[in-house]
Amino acid sequence: MAERVRVREIDDDEGNRLLRIVRRGSGSVVTWRRAQMVLWSAQGMTIQKVAELAFTSEDRVRDVIHNFNADGFDSLYPRYKGGRQPKFTLPQRVEIKKIAKSQPAEHGLPFSRWSLAKLADFLVAEGVVDDISHEGLRELLRAEGVSFQAIKTWKSSADPDYAVKKARIEHLYAIVDGQVLPEDGDPAVIFCVDEFGPLYLQPRPGRQRTDVGGKGKDPDRAPRPRMRATYTRTQGVRHLFAALGLGKDKMYGHVKKRKRRGEFLEFCRYLRSLYPLDVRIAIICDNFSPHLTTKKDKRVGQWAKANNVEIAYTPTNPSWMNRIEAQFTALREFTLNGTDHASHREQSSMIRRYIAWRNRHTDNPRLRRIVNRANVA
Repeated sequence: MAERVRVREIDDDEGNRLLRIVRRGSGSVVTWRRAQMVLWSAQGMTIQKVAELAFTSEDRVRDVIHNFNADGFDSLYPRYKGGRQPKFTLPQRVEIKKIAKSQPAEHGLPFSRWSLAKLADFLVAEGVVDDISHEGLRELLRAEGVSFQAIKTWKSSADPDYAVKKARIEHLYAIVDGQVLPEDGDPAVIFCVDEFGPLYLQPRPGRQRTDVGGKGKDPDRAPRPRMRATYTRTQGVRHLFAALGLGKDKMYGHVKKRKRRGEFLEFCRYLRSLYPLDVRIAIICDNFSPHLTTKKDKRVGQWAKANNVEIAYTPTNPSWMNRIEAQFTALREFTLNGTDHASHREQSSMIRRYIAWRNRHTDNPRLRRIVNRANVA
């Protein structure tokens, strides 16, 4: 039997970084596709399933996963070759990169960060290079993978049951993907559930194709569409309770005024009604307080026990483990961005119509590529 290929164990920071690359979809398409494959593998999908969703060969998926296991995130970015020989020697480039990534204070300078001018002057003064222009320094740093980035905070999961919860989620995904056989007590149907919102009534920035306007262009063309800039939120907010049925790849959604425990249970009852009571189902969700069973409110646990339902919680913080998270990318892009809905009824109708369209086209070979590109996990 062939050895199963799977991405190495990734931590929360790496999982969330992969999810950001996949959600944004900006930059190199090659990077986006490779990150997709790695994230799918981290969620427990087989090589065959990943190749099917990515519309590529199994060998290609194996190469991407092997490269990620060996080189990490550097393997996601393409290395284009060509052009003239570099002006600076390899030792010089290494030293320039080292100094650029250091703090100026480490060299006795009263700065909190380097500018191109200060860095170039310092490199010449220290004898690292004889001369270097600001643009040449910018190009060199870009080629060496050094960019000017904002400093961000990070946090890791402090969940004491992290390993147990993660293992259970991975086991449920392995069941639905056909990697393992169900054990006694395992569910036959699995839903990934989360809330999306809050949904305000406001003009939302977006893009659309229109005639090119401006000075020197055809004056008879229509002006570029615009949106109102000022608005008041006088009609409250709504919240979308959404679920992804993993077996049938169907999405379900209910729009509600609140997202309290009562509304969560109401949505769970709807999911439960889709299958007979003797069919055990699992609901994967995060640790948002309305999802939990507490000492003061035990309704969630009591309902689950009485209705043959398993509530599987993801560990605290790693939202990337829930496969419905990336589904919201396409929902936001195609139902909210570039809109200015006049009422919650109109906005909710748009969301429901999109979900119905998505579910109708999951089995269409021609349109499935579009849906999979938008719904990337």
